[in-house]
Amino acid sequence: MEPEPGPGRWPATSCVVTGASRGFGRSLVRLLAPRLDHGSVLLLLARSAAQLAELAAELRDTYSGLRVEFVAADLGCEQGLRQATAALREVLPAGPPGRLLLINNAGSLGDISKTFLDLTNPDEINSYFAFNITSALCLTSSALQAFGKQPGSSRMVVNISSLCALKPFKNWALYCSGKAARDMMFQVLALEEPDVRVLNYAPGPLDTDMQLLARTATGDAAMRQIFQNLQESGQLIDCSVSAQKLLKLLEEDTFCSGAHVDFYSI
Repeated sequence: MEPEPGPGRWPATSCVVTGASRGFGRSLVRLLAPRLDHGSVLLLLARSAAQLAELAAELRDTYSGLRVEFVAADLGCEQGLRQATAALREVLPAGPPGRLLLINNAGSLGDISKTFLDLTNPDEINSYFAFNITSALCLTSSALQAFGKQPGSSRMVVNISSLCALKPFKNWALYCSGKAARDMMFQVLALEEPDVRVLNYAPGPLDTDMQLLARTATGDAAMRQIFQNLQESGQLIDCSVSAQKLLKLLEEDTFCSGAHVDFYSI
């Protein structure tokens, strides 16, 4: 049985979340779903078909007025990206026309055992940027085109960013440059499309599999120790806590479009 609408319920929304199968994306989707009013559409994108199917089934069982679709695709390869953009073009025009929310959450660390000088394989580098930059650009432009530009409509695009977009970390050349490029890319979107609300949100050091990788696989010993200290001192942030802050930001909608907003600055 679906819970009664609360005061924080959002008007019918066409919503897309990438990287939705686990970690921050999964927590965010679970907090977002009860806010979406009847007639809303939620499209979930990630690589893991089993985890997406489980999450979609959970949401459909709980929120009968919410249409939940999912596409399992590898956004880092051309075929997977085409599959995802085709789903956007099919689902968004059939959804509610008044409001679009796109959350670009999918991302990867890359091989953080390597230094800058170890990164000599163009296939490895191009593969990293295809997933972390190209897919975010193509999905966002495709979603905005598929949704269309209508009088009185609301369009909001979120890029899940990082402190690494602003600050260099040893062994993280791919991740830092990818996050910096995405931030700038979405700043350009905010400049070109002033009626689209754009946010670069840095969720803080989350307690996820990615953070586990950071504290065990980072090549630089001092960097590994920093991440280990965060975990041992209880300073890692629960995904749902950071997701709640992001949703509060979106609800208040007072940020400057294109801004980089950090978890700790809210």
